[in-house]
Amino acid sequence: MHIENTKLHDVDFHAWTQQQADLLKARNWSEVDIDGLIEEIESMGARERRELINRLAVLLAHLLKWQYQPSFRGRSWQLTLKEQRRRLQRLLRENPSLQARISDFLEDAYGDAILSAAKETGLDENSFPSNCPYLESEILNPDFHPN
Repeated sequence: MHIENTKLHDVDFHAWTQQQADLLKARNWSEVDIDGLIEEIESMGARERRELINRLAVLLAHLLKWQYQPSFRGRSWQLTLKEQRRRLQRLLRENPSLQARISDFLEDAYGDAILSAAKETGLDENSFPSNCPYLESEILNPDFHPN
């Protein structure tokens, strides 16, 4: 049973991806769902940007918690900072073009970080600086811990 490309995309995404891969391998250009492939490729790029913002937000929230709740600092928090930086570095290594765009996403990530830090610490959102107090080099530096 042959299902039209766009309909297959909607009812069985995995089958659609396999069908498109087979059509591309066979260089059967007239059957390839060009619009669908364009949409999915753009979506993949957006997903990587969202992942960068999420990684930055988690890391920034932990840096804020470290700075604003020094009495709670411990090995667990140190390891969390280390883990988040490793995950962020891996994402940047796999997507090097995102490295140059970190500053573009810091504002969104920092806004999310404030909310997360406020929720986890019980501190008011206004307890934290309205703009990110950390330099990009500090955020990525595995030895940086704000005082």
